[in-house]
Amino acid sequence: MNVLADYGRLLRAGTALVRYDVILPGEYLSRLPLPARLAGRIMRIIGGRAKGRQGERMAKALEKLGPAYIKLGQFLATRPDVFGSEVATDLSRLKDKIPPFSNEEARKALIQEFGEADAERLFPSLGDPVAAASLAQVHKMETASGTKAVKILRPGVERMISQELRAIRRAARTVERTSVESRRLEPVAFTETVAVAMEKELDLRLEAGGADQMRALALEDDWFDVPAVDWDRTGQRVLTTEWVDGISLTDPRSLEQAGISRPELANAITRGFLSHAIGHGVFHADMHEGNILISPNNRVSLVDFGLIGRIGLNERRFLAQILWGFIQRDYQRVAEVHFEAGYVPAHQSVGEFAQALRSIGEPIHGKPAEEVYMGRILLQLMDYTRTFGMRLRPELVLLQKTMVQVEGVARSIDPGHDIWKAAEPVVKGWIAKNLGPAGAAKLAADGVRDVADRLKRLPDVMDEFERFLRDARVQQTAASQGPKFPWFQWLAGTILVSALTGVLVAQLA
Repeated sequence: MNVLADYGRLLRAGTALVRYDVILPGEYLSRLPLPARLAGRIMRIIGGRAKGRQGERMAKALEKLGPAYIKLGQFLATRPDVFGSEVATDLSRLKDKIPPFSNEEARKALIQEFGEADAERLFPSLGDPVAAASLAQVHKMETASGTKAVKILRPGVERMISQELRAIRRAARTVERTSVESRRLEPVAFTETVAVAMEKELDLRLEAGGADQMRALALEDDWFDVPAVDWDRTGQRVLTTEWVDGISLTDPRSLEQAGISRPELANAITRGFLSHAIGHGVFHADMHEGNILISPNNRVSLVDFGLIGRIGLNERRFLAQILWGFIQRDYQRVAEVHFEAGYVPAHQSVGEFAQALRSIGEPIHGKPAEEVYMGRILLQLMDYTRTFGMRLRPELVLLQKTMVQVEGVARSIDPGHDIWKAAEPVVKGWIAKNLGPAGAAKLAADGVRDVADRLKRLPDVMDEFERFLRDARVQQTAASQGPKFPWFQWLAGTILVSALTGVLVAQLA
């Protein structure tokens, strides 16, 4: 039954895409049987010819299909290698706003989460919803300890998302199994990244933890304001935080407040994001205008932490060196970093890849800031995935998506925003701290600690090895046939353990 239901949902999605005249990627189009192509033409005739660019039509279709497809579309905005740069840019502007559900349903959700008595005590006067999206909506509430924002998941949204994601996963498996070309793009891994991100958004306790961590970073770096979590009023389907006094960037009035400096505001958003991503490896991964508020004192406040991105130290080094390489026009180093990180196959030419990077970077130098887009460079870089056999790195998908978002927001605030100039002090400072002499000393110290930890575990490793040999001898003795446990295996094992000890001691020295 699940199979039939999944294909039914995929048929619904395909019908919507066809009605909006969305053309499938060329590399997949040849996989469609002739009847499907003929049916597509007929459905487009019935549905009428949709207007607008291909990316705009796709965005409208995905918005109609609901939250799972909206989120998928936002991630697809990071894949210009599949759809092209123009479509990817249009998909990055997907909107997620639908009518709210009733206060009666919201009250039922509170009772289910906390019980009737506690729901009445903790949420005595829930106001009307002030914002509504496909997964949840937010209510304003007055309490003795101050004004609160109460986020409540939509009734039945978990089941709906689970069903849609199951169908999307099935489609990805089918594509990867039937199309050799698609395997380079790793549709299954990509879809899993989207699915995992969405599933985490459905547990508001996880969002509360992310919000609390982002608040700690905000207090340390002082780029953003983040509301405190009200843990007593938070559960799996309900999240309560301090109320943020401010106007969303979706409202033009947010930039008309007295004392606003658009350049400073745009710089704060770019530098705050990079400071979190490169400096801490943690970042708000859904920084669209609706999640950014401008307070009366002209500070940037972030809300909605359902999607938190995390990247490891190696990815942070990669990002910092890529940005710095483009800032310094050192394309050879940018190319080398790609090869060192394993993002480009070793059999490719470093020099040719550097030449391709030069064709991306050089046209931007000497141009006015408003004509230079980091997002466009990222998209062009992805365009070279086919030429140089680069593979999708799922751990960087969220990062790339958010970088494109952040630049779009900063440019909407200040059309003359120079994202390279804004990024330079953050990237330069991080490189000096982590890749300069101080960084090298820290890496060496970390290496010494790692080796010391391994040496501490060495006696346990040797004990395990001796137990293995003893068990093997017992088995050999008990066997009615076959040779005794060969002496050379004991010798080989002893040499292996001795060699391991020697290597660790050499590293420590």
